[in-house]
Amino acid sequence: MGRGPRMVRKPAAGRGAPGAGRGVRKPGAGRRVRRLVVAVALAGMIVLAGVVLGGIFADSLLTELVAGAAIGSVGLGVAARRLPNWVVAPLSAVLLAAYTILVLWISAGRAELSDPLAQIARDSLVNGIPRLLTAMIPVEPAPDTVVVPVIAAWIAGLAGGEIAVRAGRVLLGLLPAVGLYAGALYVVGPNASAAGWTTLSFAGLAILALAVSARPPGQDVPAAARTTVRAGAAAGLAAVLVLAAAVGPWIGGQVAATPVDPRQYVQPPQVDSLDESPLNRISGWSLSPKQRLLDVSATPGSKSKKVRLRLAVLPDYDGITWRVGATYRNAGRVLPTQPAIGEATVTALHQEITIDGLTGRLLPVLPTPTQVTGARIAYDAATGTVIGSDQLTKGLKYAVDSQVQTPDYNLLPAADVPAGDAVARYLTVGDGVPEQITRLAEQLSDGNGAAYDRAAAIEAFIAEHYKKVADAPSGHAYPNLAFFLFGPRAQGGQVGTSEQFAASFALLARLTGLPSRVVVGFDAPAAGGAVTGGDAIAWPEVLFEGLGWVPFDPMPKSKNPRPVEEDFTPKPTKPPSPPSEAPTASQQASSSAPPAVLAAGSGQGPGAVVLAGGASGSLLIILLAAALTVLTMRRGLRRRRLTAGTPDDRITGAWSELSDALRLAGHPLPRHLAASEAAVYATTPAPPKPGRLRRAAPGTVLTPDAGAARLPPLDQLVAGINAVGFAPGAADATQADGAARQTVAFADALRARRSWWRRAWWSIHPGPLRWRRKG
Repeated sequence: MGRGPRMVRKPAAGRGAPGAGRGVRKPGAGRRVRRLVVAVALAGMIVLAGVVLGGIFADSLLTELVAGAAIGSVGLGVAARRLPNWVVAPLSAVLLAAYTILVLWISAGRAELSDPLAQIARDSLVNGIPRLLTAMIPVEPAPDTVVVPVIAAWIAGLAGGEIAVRAGRVLLGLLPAVGLYAGALYVVGPNASAAGWTTLSFAGLAILALAVSARPPGQDVPAAARTTVRAGAAAGLAAVLVLAAAVGPWIGGQVAATPVDPRQYVQPPQVDSLDESPLNRISGWSLSPKQRLLDVSATPGSKSKKVRLRLAVLPDYDGITWRVGATYRNAGRVLPTQPAIGEATVTALHQEITIDGLTGRLLPVLPTPTQVTGARIAYDAATGTVIGSDQLTKGLKYAVDSQVQTPDYNLLPAADVPAGDAVARYLTVGDGVPEQITRLAEQLSDGNGAAYDRAAAIEAFIAEHYKKVADAPSGHAYPNLAFFLFGPRAQGGQVGTSEQFAASFALLARLTGLPSRVVVGFDAPAAGGAVTGGDAIAWPEVLFEGLGWVPFDPMPKSKNPRPVEEDFTPKPTKPPSPPSEAPTASQQASSSAPPAVLAAGSGQGPGAVVLAGGASGSLLIILLAAALTVLTMRRGLRRRRLTAGTPDDRITGAWSELSDALRLAGHPLPRHLAASEAAVYATTPAPPKPGRLRRAAPGTVLTPDAGAARLPPLDQLVAGINAVGFAPGAADATQADGAARQTVAFADALRARRSWWRRAWWSIHPGPLRWRRKG
């Protein structure tokens, strides 16, 4: 009876417990697996956002850093799932700060930045977003371009982990990752390839996370609850279908549309007026020729004693100021490669530059730079102008690697200039061009049909008539250039610095249809040394097809230039001088009559004025009748030659037309040449002489010496004349038609290259009527 209460042992799990058995997992194991899958999917979605954004970066560093942020933030949420929320958030913030410092240190080392880490961190956090949106693509991974995406990825991982992993609200927890991915797509815009596979992978991971988190319905759920769940699912499906029908067409249209580039809404770096138009600084540097501006190292690979550094390119002119007009983009060390110029010789040059007295933000570089190290820069790809992120300071040292392209300048006589909207910027001038400048441009272009001939004529005219002085006043607006070109020398006209020489050339070039721009830079010693104010120079450039921008040198070659009045007489102006008394009728008649007529008496019969007028009118009628007769006979001769007779006769007539056209152009066809040799003689320019290319003199015909390579071909005419000579009767009407068309096109093109009065004389020249009696 002393025994205590009976102890009943509960059956151990796996032995006698209901549902126990081998292979049965613990109740919480399934939830842990689902939680882990959701975490992995969430981290993968954040990594894919980094992959998309990394498409506009120069290398994969950003993607790697974003992947680290995704793993760290989501992994922390999984590891600390048993800790209270108020503990996890501060812990994640501490780890984010540590990871951000690590990211700044890695990216600063990759960008070779030597500033203190604290300064880099402050600058990156303050300017990260604008610099990311204004950076030149491909973006170099630098502290200020990677810190914002990394912090955003960490915050998305932290928020998504807390909501999806810890709270179990997976659909809501995926929204931060979706927002991060959408933001990456927006920032990339049209500047990378379509993110097709990444978007499909992103959607797949989201579906996986939602699928594993779905809770299977328990068997103890009442039937009414199941019906409610099914009704809710059906309503959700219907809502999705309605939404797809309403928004689907718009989404489909956006697939093929070009994404919006957010960079167009962000103002790029701006510069002050001196950096926008450094041409105004030439006169100041000329007055201080010994001022030390910078030092350059030796330039290995240079074949000359001087190398020309480019400070700024000025393509925009409004009649007042030549401006850079650049859209600068923050750039890393590596700059975009410029398109290759035909068969140009490419020389790789390296130079180290140390700033001394040069101020502003413009950085002098060897054109065209491909890499700049040692300074934070912004770059305008359209002009090749480089600026620093801050004002230049004494002692700033940076290195420049450049690819100098040297085209074959022997091709200049036959080169043309581009046209259309692409070069409209380089042909635009402001309103109100002075009449004298317009007349000078017309005079220099008269008789110079080829583009290079016009440019060479302008270059020679300026170099021969104007003098360079160091104390000339600054300015390149229309009044300044008009005074430089036409002002009396006794009053300070016709003298200037390279500012006026380059600006005048570029303006005259645009008025003659040549795309031009002004460049400001320095002549630096190739062996290294100091660059002073006296080395500053401005020069013009003209754009040629297949050759790129070609520099010209309009600076004077003689210390005693010819007065401009010797070769160009400005249009005289007649000031009004009203008489003190009203003139009589006889005074009005005598004031307009020439002196020879005034000597005649006023006797009876027809007066001298009537006789002179009648004689002049009769002579004019005779000349017009003669010109009309010659024109009619010339056209009849061409029509008979090209359309009458057998195909052999028509081909022979076409050859006669070619011979007459070359003779009219002052370039007669030698009789000893065969047909193929004659065609080459007529259409191929002679190779230029070594040294400086000589321009055609004004008024000369554009013959094979000056651009005839652009004349229409004569291959069908050559084939036809050979057939007539070696196989008489073998030519057919098709060959005759082709020979006629080519001859007419060739003669018209040759005539079109002459001045207007020479074209008129070409049409009524009686020579072809007597040069060949047969036809």
